[in-house]
Amino acid sequence: MLPPLRWQNLADSFNPIQASAISPDGQFAACSRANHIDLYEIPTLQFAGSLSDPNLNAADYRLAVGGLVRRKLSLNLRDLMQMPSQTFFATLECAGNGRTKFDPPIPGEKWAFGAVSTAEWTGVPLKEVLDRAGIESSAREVLFRGADRGTVEDSSDTIRFERSLRLDEAGDSGAILAYVMNGEPLPIHHGFPLRLIVPSWYAVASVKWLTDIELIGQPFAGHFQMEKYWYEWRRGSEDAREPVTRLRVRALITEPNQGSEIERGDITIRGVAWSGMAPIERVEVNTGGAWHQANLTGEPSRQAWQRWELVTRIDASGPAMLRARATDRAGRVQPEHAEWNRLGYGNNSIQEVAIRVV
Repeated sequence: MLPPLRWQNLADSFNPIQASAISPDGQFAACSRANHIDLYEIPTLQFAGSLSDPNLNAADYRLAVGGLVRRKLSLNLRDLMQMPSQTFFATLECAGNGRTKFDPPIPGEKWAFGAVSTAEWTGVPLKEVLDRAGIESSAREVLFRGADRGTVEDSSDTIRFERSLRLDEAGDSGAILAYVMNGEPLPIHHGFPLRLIVPSWYAVASVKWLTDIELIGQPFAGHFQMEKYWYEWRRGSEDAREPVTRLRVRALITEPNQGSEIERGDITIRGVAWSGMAPIERVEVNTGGAWHQANLTGEPSRQAWQRWELVTRIDASGPAMLRARATDRAGRVQPEHAEWNRLGYGNNSIQEVAIRVV
């Protein structure tokens, strides 16, 4: 079990300020307001008027559950908090994390490696709420609707942020409706008073400011479901596409930092690794020659990152390049270079950290 966190940082030297998130490259994560200011972005959503987050009143808040259900529900926060709850750590990563490392460059939020973090979430299991509503046999997907709204490119219509999961995905995901983050009520910019948390998936699935759950009988075709958050490639003479779902396997180096000066001799290299498909099996580190296996610390998890550490030795002075790659228990290996895709998602290429040995 990971230790309790207050918006857990990737590097111990980073200090969180208020309720913000610290990213691995030392910058505060402040994504577009569409849905995900903390860790991830919807780069195209432009708000008419105020740029403030939806400010929902807890006393008046209701979660509506409807559509293809036997019993429509209208739940306030007290109703939700009186249901059985779960608490777990989950790593959320923006699908666009690493976008700046693609070549040729891709439009969108200019993330290097900083759009990821881990927190402890508490909430009612999604399955509990769906069971109380009763799912009709004709239902095929669960649609989640947030309070945030705005316009998108090539349209003047105002839309809500909406995402769906197939029934089997929703049932297998372990998703919760979270009202507590790190032991405290959700901050406004993290989705107060209620947000969906879908562990092991890219963070776009974890809808903030959740106001509606609707059971629908056909695949959802909304803007952020069908026009965004797809891997799109040109392969030969044909186009190929695949939806963004589970986190790709990845390791990041958090210590030493890019550009650090390190004394010759023993050196400790630390970092974190994660995968949405399976717990981490191993992390290997390269300092300029062979790959060396790092020590994994803490309990393995598919939902939250795993810390790792390697103590090695560098005797030669001058520039050095540190690299780390992860392998998960499903056999997925972090690639040297992730395949370029049109919208710049899922770049889990091996990270390189340049240092100078003195």
